[in-house]
Amino acid sequence: MSDRPSTAAHLSALFSLEGRVAVVTGGSSGIGRAIAEALARSGAAVVLVARREPELAATVRDLEAHGCRAARVSADLGSREGVQRAADRAAEPFGEPDILVNAAGINLRPPMDALGEDVWDTTMAVNLDAPFLLGQRFGPGMAERGFGRIIHIASQQAFRAFVTSGAYGVSKAGLVALARSQAEAWSARGLTANALVPGFVMTPLNARLSSDPERVAALAARTMTGRNGVPDDFAGAAVFLASASSAYVTGQAIFVDGGFSVH
Repeated sequence: MSDRPSTAAHLSALFSLEGRVAVVTGGSSGIGRAIAEALARSGAAVVLVARREPELAATVRDLEAHGCRAARVSADLGSREGVQRAADRAAEPFGEPDILVNAAGINLRPPMDALGEDVWDTTMAVNLDAPFLLGQRFGPGMAERGFGRIIHIASQQAFRAFVTSGAYGVSKAGLVALARSQAEAWSARGLTANALVPGFVMTPLNARLSSDPERVAALAARTMTGRNGVPDDFAGAAVFLASASSAYVTGQAIFVDGGFSVH
């Protein structure tokens, strides 16, 4: 009989999240939900943070049906007070998190000529300020314990302007820089920080473009795979970045875009 470890044991050693706690903002829909499910089914206890209670409750039920441990926090991340309350509540069900995924976002895209301070402030508050504040709340504890993972969901608009990038593109570029700054601060103490960069993904956040079949087809044609993304495309990349296997990957922007960015 071979004493070589089984495939399952080997994969578990590489990617298991047993004993870890994850907080996923925007975890009730789209990419955030797909990542939350992937982390939970890999062994992590997951706390979902989002605005809409019905979607949150449904997601928790689905995760629990798979035998996962999950909890939810209904919160508005548009104010600093709201972020602080959400962070404190998110640490209650399973303790302080080892993994933070910032997937919550808003996608307000008026033309630059019509971009007012209200849209700018709202966009920065949710898309950039909230990830920064959550990192400040949870990052030092992760570093002190010697293990932490911060994963930001960025955008193509962080690197190239198209389809009216506006304030949205600026906020996502800030996320990529935030990952680098967090990596510089904490990676020597076991906390890695990275950004995932989607291509065009069919989610509620992209409803404006999803409703235009010609634009959807044109975006798919810009990829090397011949299709646009779906939320499940991010599951494996997120589990890798959340696991022990990614200990030497930090400060990076990892494109999960079907080749969109290099075509």
